[in-house]
Amino acid sequence: MSIHDGSAFPRAGALLALALAGLLGGCHKNGGLSFDAAPNDYRARHPIALAEQPKSVDVFVPGGALDPVARAKIREVGAEYARSGSGPVAIQLPSTLGQDQRAHAIVDAIRHELAAGGARGSVSISTYPVTDQRLASPIRLTYHGLTASVATKCGEWPGDLASGSSAAGLQNRPYWNHGCAFQQMLATQVADPRDLAGPRAETNADVSMRTRAIRNVREGQDPATSWSTTTTSTGGGS
Repeated sequence: MSIHDGSAFPRAGALLALALAGLLGGCHKNGGLSFDAAPNDYRARHPIALAEQPKSVDVFVPGGALDPVARAKIREVGAEYARSGSGPVAIQLPSTLGQDQRAHAIVDAIRHELAAGGARGSVSISTYPVTDQRLASPIRLTYHGLTASVATKCGEWPGDLASGSSAAGLQNRPYWNHGCAFQQMLATQVADPRDLAGPRAETNADVSMRTRAIRNVREGQDPATSWSTTTTSTGGGS
């Protein structure tokens, strides 16, 4: 009985040729992106990167004074700065407001709300030109903080999904731009960018809830929380 079948060598040569063709096809680039060699996982194609970058927040002051909504927004900026900000907080006033005598009172109010939110640090004051006075000109607060953003650029299409001139569409692989918008949305909405790098430290357990659960188990009762719900009719049909 023969151990090696001679007919296997032609098939091996054909497979080797196909493998080399696939490698060469993966090296083909269109627009600086390698579509054929793109990872299947969208998280690997469009990773979220953490970086120290300027963060700007626009606060609108109707009537040239801080109302409760503006004060709450500035207090929130102060809390975010206390959590992950660094450097001075730049207060940029519109040029129309910077020439007003009320600017000093507004700056003092902004300082107070930032401190109420927990911000501790220096403050720089400047103005920016207003190009169209018909539009509302906000007060801009800028500081350096930890931000999350997608490392790649969304909207790139290095390959044609419906091309009949190549077999790229027959590979049943996700297109390059797939998942980029989702990653960008996730990076924008996350409250603390550090949560994307790893879980937070474990906090202390709720002693009262744990004691109640242990007592119920010892007494042979269900330790789960009992939630009561009520339903109301919203329609008038029979």
